[in-house]
Amino acid sequence: MNSVNKGIDKAEITLKWDPSPAGAPDNDLDIIAAVYGVDAPYGEPAYLVHFGSRSPDGTITLQRESSNGQGFGADEVMTLELYRLAAAYGRVVVGVAIQQGGGRCAFGDVTGTRVAVRQGYRELDGHDFQDVREATAAIVAEFVREESGAWEYRRTLRGFDTDPESFTGLMGARTS
Repeated sequence: MNSVNKGIDKAEITLKWDPSPAGAPDNDLDIIAAVYGVDAPYGEPAYLVHFGSRSPDGTITLQRESSNGQGFGADEVMTLELYRLAAAYGRVVVGVAIQQGGGRCAFGDVTGTRVAVRQGYRELDGHDFQDVREATAAIVAEFVREESGAWEYRRTLRGFDTDPESFTGLMGARTS
């Protein structure tokens, strides 16, 4: 199929946050990508990409992963090479979840949060989680393959009050 719409060929998701105050448990935020098939764009993902895992074909990679928010620049960085993703996949949902090992921690409890969605040097979206401050996990981006084969970015911010494991099962839900 040919189209004049180039779409989104490659995207980068960056996440940063400030370290916890001295003596407090570390805040550990994680970027998670869920990939869905063309024939099953909702429900259970075909596969997940997060810390300790990668996409089977290497098209989605987590280049930087932090467990405490310390360091310069972005604490976590995930790259999605959508143009290389097999035609069998038609939807990629990206979320951020807070590890709950030190007790319940919501986005409003973490200072200096910022997530950005970029294509090259152009920022497509960015926010500080204040609209979902009571949530412990949030969907921050959605990419959908159009009939032409081009990938479209859909601005998304939806919060959930759940642990990271349960969040991965909720990421594919259909929104109204």
